[in-house]
Amino acid sequence: MAAKTAYDFNFRSIDGGELPLSKFKGKAILVVNVASQCGLTPQYSGLEALWKAKRDHGLVVLGVPANDFGAQEPGTENEIKTFCETRFNVDFPMTAKEHVIGPEAHALYKWVEGELGEAAAPKWNFHKYLFNKDGSIAGTFGSRTAPDAPELGAAIDEALKG
Repeated sequence: MAAKTAYDFNFRSIDGGELPLSKFKGKAILVVNVASQCGLTPQYSGLEALWKAKRDHGLVVLGVPANDFGAQEPGTENEIKTFCETRFNVDFPMTAKEHVIGPEAHALYKWVEGELGEAAAPKWNFHKYLFNKDGSIAGTFGSRTAPDAPELGAAIDEALKG
């Protein structure tokens, strides 16, 4: 069966065990491929602020550690989790390390690229996919779109309405 929404996909949690996106049914989800040794790593602060500001309104921020760009996420899941918690006080959900591009890319990333075309694939760390409350794709935002960017904020507010 072909995937119809983001809720059809499962990740592994950074803490171990399954992390089905269906767990977030009825919420808007911002999926971000993250890396600890990137020039954009300070975006963790903005992502955490966004999570704190919007989670009670139905937004889930989901970090997906990936080592696909510049080998900037070389650590183990434990090292990544500790880094995020101690450096940026991250408490939004995170997945285990995944590939987000290429033949080994996680199925969610392949699905979005299949739906929206190659231009929708991440080009670097901190690429953002936004999904509506029904699991449909609301938009993609490049790495340099900061978590507090007005265009991202407007898209999130729109997704939360749905």
